[in-house]
Amino acid sequence: MAVSGIPLLDDKYPVTMDMWPVEDEQFNRIYQFYDNLKEGKFTTTKCKSCGYVSWPPRVLCPECYAEELEWTELPKRGKVLTFSEEVRGVPLGFESPLIHAWIDLGQKSPIKKFLSRIINCPAGKLKEGDEVQFVVFDIPAHPKEVKRETVMSERVFFAFEPVEK
Repeated sequence: MAVSGIPLLDDKYPVTMDMWPVEDEQFNRIYQFYDNLKEGKFTTTKCKSCGYVSWPPRVLCPECYAEELEWTELPKRGKVLTFSEEVRGVPLGFESPLIHAWIDLGQKSPIKKFLSRIINCPAGKLKEGDEVQFVVFDIPAHPKEVKRETVMSERVFFAFEPVEK
């Protein structure tokens, strides 16, 4: 991933500017979350001992400290409770508008509400109460060493987008 306009970084991977997690099993203990994202699944962890459902996914239960966790799917639609829009001063690597929203996943969800990014939405269009849906998008690949060779590891992340009416 070359950064044009910065000669020092031409043809180099700017690791200090990478804001996305490394998703490989050798680097990340919740790699299954990212594998699930690649399959279009929105998941988190549930404790096999006490039944507590965590967001974000964990490697041990924050309630009883058990390490026996399983993956559980979350709803892919929700409603916007409240949101913020950044149109100017958006951090490097993000496009304007940068929208974050508290989303209510409904009564049947083990996670009632959480904060997520909203994409594919022009400034001023999102309203409280709007229905949004889960979406997976590609992020820049990450270099990793495999048998003394550098290969690029494909990555994805998630957000929500407004449901077309």
